[in-house]
Amino acid sequence: MSLDLERHLVFYGTYHHNPVNKAIHMVCVPLILTSAFTVATYTGPLIDLPPWLSVPNLDLNLGTIIAVIYAVLYLLLEPVAGLILAAFCVGSTAFARHMSLQDPEQTLQVAIGIHVLAWVFQFIGHGAFEGRAPGLLDRLVQALFVAPMFVWFEILFVLGYRPELQARIDKQVAAEIKKLNASAKNGKAQ
Repeated sequence: MSLDLERHLVFYGTYHHNPVNKAIHMVCVPLILTSAFTVATYTGPLIDLPPWLSVPNLDLNLGTIIAVIYAVLYLLLEPVAGLILAAFCVGSTAFARHMSLQDPEQTLQVAIGIHVLAWVFQFIGHGAFEGRAPGLLDRLVQALFVAPMFVWFEILFVLGYRPELQARIDKQVAAEIKKLNASAKNGKAQ
């Protein structure tokens, strides 16, 4: 997977141009991300750190390791927007670990329930509103990694962040959708 932010946002945008589906994703993607981090913290520490390197609620369990990987990649893709998203990933994982230490059973049940429901809503968004299968069926790893960044950029674009990037992405997404529609019509005509 390359670190070409624009290419990734165009890929994801091609699968998410319907406003209702976008809204569903803006709610569900952060829920899926944080609930996945939460469940992954239940591995317990995979690597023991010396006390002077330990951070409360961020022992090196699978959730923390994945959150740090996501954080680093987001920072590499776009340092300004990535910094806030990186903080969200690591912070939500620390909070999830804190909650799992307070009430392990309930935290796990809630995380799994949220995770499943959020996925169901996303598939409904694609089926009922987008009319197209999700991008994860074409490129699983890219879709899972890019989804939080795409949602974050959708919010930032509404707030006026990097309008030149938004214009380029919107133009490329429109061209990709036009190609897909033409291809679909040609396929049906044959």
